[in-house]
Amino acid sequence: MRAFFHQWLLDPNTRGNYQAAIDRFVALLIIANLFALVLEGVPAIHDPYKEWFHIFDIFSVVVFTVEYLTRLYLAPEDEEFRRGAFPRWNYVRSPFAVIDLIAILPFYLAAFIAVDLRMLRALRLLRIFKILRVLLPAYREFQELNRGRSFRQKVHALVWPSAYGGQLHEFFDTFIMVWVVVSVLAVVLESVLAIHYVLNLEFVILDIVAVGVFTMEYLLRMYSVVESEGHRHPVVGRVKYASSGNAIIDFLAVIPFFLEAFLHHLFDLRFLRVFRLLRLLKLTKYTGATSTMFVVIKREWPVMAGAGFIMLLLVVLTASLGYLFEHEAQPDKFENIPQAIYWAVITLASVGYGDISPVTPIGRFMTIILALMGIGIFAIPAALLSSAFSDQLRIERETLANVLYNMMADGQISHEEQEIIDREAKRLHLSDDEVQRLIERARRERELKDDHTGLSITKLVERPEVAIELYREMLGQMRQIALLVDAQAMDRLIDDPGRTTPLERSIWKVIREATKPA
Repeated sequence: MRAFFHQWLLDPNTRGNYQAAIDRFVALLIIANLFALVLEGVPAIHDPYKEWFHIFDIFSVVVFTVEYLTRLYLAPEDEEFRRGAFPRWNYVRSPFAVIDLIAILPFYLAAFIAVDLRMLRALRLLRIFKILRVLLPAYREFQELNRGRSFRQKVHALVWPSAYGGQLHEFFDTFIMVWVVVSVLAVVLESVLAIHYVLNLEFVILDIVAVGVFTMEYLLRMYSVVESEGHRHPVVGRVKYASSGNAIIDFLAVIPFFLEAFLHHLFDLRFLRVFRLLRLLKLTKYTGATSTMFVVIKREWPVMAGAGFIMLLLVVLTASLGYLFEHEAQPDKFENIPQAIYWAVITLASVGYGDISPVTPIGRFMTIILALMGIGIFAIPAALLSSAFSDQLRIERETLANVLYNMMADGQISHEEQEIIDREAKRLHLSDDEVQRLIERARRERELKDDHTGLSITKLVERPEVAIELYREMLGQMRQIALLVDAQAMDRLIDDPGRTTPLERSIWKVIREATKPA
């Protein structure tokens, strides 16, 4: 039972267990404790909610205590401590265990010994060192992966996705994402006068730290981008990166702070503070769904542009009619066509604020028709994006299946290939079970291909189970061709009677229809 619990709770070498989730939860709880300690120093926040702060502290201590006792119980199963006759004693005197004990000991000491509150708060601050339990193994892994590489290559592995980043790169991305959310939340709360009055100094300090973090990230990316493909030139490569969308977002996340700090005596630049909300756009580069959406928009842009043109045409037409029918009855509301465009848009979008509404019978009848049309017209872009997004995900998952098929050529998946699979699975939102099913399917198809390689058609038809797999494989390749090839050019070649037979043309039409987006 002890071996089972260690395997599913603490063993980093067991795929699909709860070790990563537990480490992530404990790390977030440590960060939450740090913020709680900061807020406890603000009487206006702590005094009204001191009971909630106390409950949160008890909850944290209980979690940390359970973690410490669990690790103590499972120490004989840990490779690091089971050497020797007293594995639990080896754990107790290890640096990690000492940090874990220090994190909870002040709470229990305060229950029996009169401890000054400020001293207790200082001792609770030591909980932040618990995060070393997660960072140190990741740092060792990072050092091992980058042994013999230059400093710039190590910086590149830290801030850019690669086979050399390991867990430390993931922690770096998580660290940046946490600061993005915290800084944006601070900007939002800063607009509330009651909160800003109480936490004015804290907001200033937090913004300075956030700008320091984002500036350092921007400089590290600019420094190491020359290690990426397509950016090798020391000047042109950096200029190319600086003009990219992600770099511009990173630049806009920090420039308002510096402009206000250095030019405030010349201009009133307080309006720039609202642009700090652009930091939220930094999160777009940490999700694969965003890049997929950009691909979908680019692919479906002609159709979406056509739908947008129809919407624009309808808005202008109905605004003109609304002005024609309602101007005399309501000259203040339907003063001109541009003002009537506002009414047309909110009516077509089925919003209907009610601040502008027709009063004439023909105007009201036109509004009814307009509202009914808007339900369908404004739904076209959303339906196009939804269908194209699903279709793009299907294409990318089939591409991943083909990559897995090629990876299985040697019968096994290497560490580097596994990292590629994990990265693609995360981008495509695939669970571990789905990835395993794709791997098993690729392995089975590879084995079946090896079985029928070199066999003649006569031999294949004698083995239906091999023939059906070969048939499915060839059909899948034809679907891939239909999805990826230039459709118009392919259709012209297929329709040429000198190149294809009627049967071949009919088969191609069926495959084309089957691969069209729903």
